[in-house]
Amino acid sequence: MSLIEVLKAGNYHLIDVREPMELEMDGNIEEAQNIPLGELEDRKQEITNLSGTKIFFCRSGNRSGKAVDYFKSEGMTDVYNGGGYEEMKATLEQL
Repeated sequence: MSLIEVLKAGNYHLIDVREPMELEMDGNIEEAQNIPLGELEDRKQEITNLSGTKIFFCRSGNRSGKAVDYFKSEGMTDVYNGGGYEEMKATLEQL
């Protein structure tokens, strides 16, 4: 299933893995939860408890790719890399 199909289907959570200062500088997506990449391991249970698909994004797509790789290595399959912030914002505007 493509990212746009997941978004159209609903039942997803957006997780922004940028640092809080990046949100202040670059903006944020209102419905997204901010959990910086460095906190993912400590907050793993919080994320795994979320129902539905988890879509990670960051500034360029690199850190969100690492987040997806981490959760896949932990056995999760309902995770997607939404790419960079601007890309994620543009994708959401297509809905």
